[in-house]
Amino acid sequence: MGTISLEGLEFFAYHGFFKEERTIGNKFSIDLTIETDFSEAALADKLSMTVDYGALYKIVQEVMQKPAKLLEHIAQQIINEIYATFPQVKSVEVSVAKHNPPVGGVCKWAKVKLKK
Repeated sequence: MGTISLEGLEFFAYHGFFKEERTIGNKFSIDLTIETDFSEAALADKLSMTVDYGALYKIVQEVMQKPAKLLEHIAQQIINEIYATFPQVKSVEVSVAKHNPPVGGVCKWAKVKLKK
């Protein structure tokens, strides 16, 4: 088993509990790690035998384009899409961070992490 990670993905998107957040938009960061067996790909040097991280990025990008109220929902949608696309994946961990969340004070970001 091994892991593939995409870290520091950034998107401008329209997520948030408050209507204003879904209207104005905000910056979001995503970190993603999957666990899978890529021993054959490591030996054969073939992309077709592993999980293409370009395809992982596109999954995240597509989910980020669909407005949602909760970071938890976004994380779950990313996980669902990864498992639907790559059934050989054994686990997925994703963190979703909203920059400068509306908490009534200074806060660099609010982040949720989900692992399945």
